[in-house]
Amino acid sequence: MLIEKSEIREVNGISKEEKQRIIDFLHGAVYSWCNNNKDTWFSARDFLGRDNYFWQGTPMIVLYEKHQASGKKWEDSFKQAGKEAGWLLKKVIGADKRNFETKKIEQIRKYRWTGEKDVS
Repeated sequence: MLIEKSEIREVNGISKEEKQRIIDFLHGAVYSWCNNNKDTWFSARDFLGRDNYFWQGTPMIVLYEKHQASGKKWEDSFKQAGKEAGWLLKKVIGADKRNFETKKIEQIRKYRWTGEKDVS
């Protein structure tokens, strides 16, 4: 759960099943990050960048493919898919039972688990 109120955007153009697979994938990444990197800020690019930034073999690829199928250049598809991945990560964190701080640095949304769970 986000401590501060923040807009959570919707991602359209993919099936409910595809969206759920992405949410499950991101939830697992958040869980793992919090378990192994307590008190460390993270962003979507910490989970989705580096060696597999094209997302082959992950549920994330449907975001990129959706934009490619609409006729966008690969650069635009890559950029928009990254934004949507960030929106879905924010949705995952917003629904999590744990409490998260958030901040925006140079157009990148970052999160950090406070170490507390919502007791309500």
